[in-house]
Amino acid sequence: MRAVVYDAFGSADVLEVREVADPPVGPDTILVRAKATSVNPVDWKVREGYLQGALPHHLPIIPGWDVAGVVEAVGPAARTDLQVGDEVWGYVRRDDIAFGTAAELVPAPDRTVARKPASLSFVEAASVPLAGLTAWQAIDEALQVQEGERLLVHAAAGGVGQFAVQIAAARGAIVVATARAVNHEHLRSLGATETLDHTAGPIGVQLNEKVDAVLDLIGGEALADAPNQVKDTARVASIVDGDTVLGLGGRYVFVRPDVAGLDALAELVESGRLRVDLAATYPLEQLAEAHRASETGRTRGKIAVTIGNDA
Repeated sequence: MRAVVYDAFGSADVLEVREVADPPVGPDTILVRAKATSVNPVDWKVREGYLQGALPHHLPIIPGWDVAGVVEAVGPAARTDLQVGDEVWGYVRRDDIAFGTAAELVPAPDRTVARKPASLSFVEAASVPLAGLTAWQAIDEALQVQEGERLLVHAAAGGVGQFAVQIAAARGAIVVATARAVNHEHLRSLGATETLDHTAGPIGVQLNEKVDAVLDLIGGEALADAPNQVKDTARVASIVDGDTVLGLGGRYVFVRPDVAGLDALAELVESGRLRVDLAATYPLEQLAEAHRASETGRTRGKIAVTIGNDA
């Protein structure tokens, strides 16, 4: 099969498209013929070697965490609700890093995939799982945002941020979104009630009153300013800086595979309350360029990658 592989940690230049052996189908594995994947900031951080202390790495590595495609085979002990030919999506995180999703065949533990929303293309579907589950687990579990509460979302124009705005708005929360001014109108179209420019000074100063909860997607000064933003720092969640947010008494969110969460996201998609904004789409052969685009930190929405000609 064709896959993108790297044999050593480094810049995007280490990524190479080549033929590799088909992956094994384990007892509880769903083998997916991938139609699309997407790029998340964690992809290039793994490639640079920054996560070696968090998960075991086994070079050579096929990068990628998101997948959308068609079930090719089902392991003998896998879930029985998924069959060959079913269209699926998933956040394929294993207990180690080796078999990623930038490949024609993806061996996905059955806990990582679910039925794809019928209304989404494979490209759109592959852009949701990691970022969407991150937003869902932060809002639903870590912060437990309720109807009528004010939620502040930092870096709301990015991949996770856009899903967070929509998920919170769908449950009736009042969303305050931070982003560059050029993205404010778009964020309001997604459901943000108020928008603030994070380049115009500390958000705690810009707020008219403190919010009920904060979702930090940027870290640094924005997270350090959290005590000036929120009524109770126990209701601050960060996906960036675990030490700082835990020191505030808040929650660190490291997204995990979650079939129920995927199904909840699918329900929002099918009801029209969650849409996918694509910043750019690249073919598999240009994954290095997709990584470089992600590394700029300036993209609005998700970066998708097609695998084959029928995504």
